[in-house]
Amino acid sequence: MNGLRFDHVHLRCSDLEATARFFETMFGAEVSRDTYPQGTLYPGQPRIILRVGGQRIPLAPKHPTAAMAAPPPFPYYGVEHIGFTVDDVDAAVAELVAKGAEIAVGPLTRQTGTRLAFVRGPDGIMVELVARARAS
Repeated sequence: MNGLRFDHVHLRCSDLEATARFFETMFGAEVSRDTYPQGTLYPGQPRIILRVGGQRIPLAPKHPTAAMAAPPPFPYYGVEHIGFTVDDVDAAVAELVAKGAEIAVGPLTRQTGTRLAFVRGPDGIMVELVARARAS
């Protein structure tokens, strides 16, 4: 498919500001705030767009009329986590712990030599930090 590129991951949040603060504090996300325009599903509702790790992550508020289900226990089928590469997983984890992050898994090393850890954010959002093993 010509021109196919990854564009974004869209997160629905029970608390937009708490989720924005999490990504801003933990990962240095740039945060922009506005409202959904007319002609969209949620005209006039607040929205936040994050820029982090070279990616765009829109945050949407809870649905105005639908009941929202709690996130399932980790791991689960479907979009399970967001992953960012880092140079040093252990250093990144130490930095995040100092900022108050909850480390859900790891750090650990896979049989391939890849080092990883998972951070739990608001609404159970899971963020993976990964340092891929270098090919010999």
